[in-house]
Amino acid sequence: MNKEELVQEISKKASVTQKEASEVLATLIDTIQKTVKKGGKVTLVGFGTFESRKRAARIGRNPQTGKELKIPAKTVPAFSAGKKFKVAVNGK
Repeated sequence: MNKEELVQEISKKASVTQKEASEVLATLIDTIQKTVKKGGKVTLVGFGTFESRKRAARIGRNPQTGKELKIPAKTVPAFSAGKKFKVAVNGK
């Protein structure tokens, strides 16, 4: 499912226009991104948690040459699925 299909589904289930559904989805995504960028955490009970995690610097290897290279430390976005989401996907 892509963003357009998600907007159509939200529009249909919430009985709102596609424009309104698109605005709500865009606001949700923007808010999650801004919060995680600031180092915060967004928890949607039953669905999951969005947060940022720090990756340590490490030594990698160029697969073509085999030469070692230094991979710098960085912060990456992460999502941890909630219990209800895991159960829904797993079918238990």
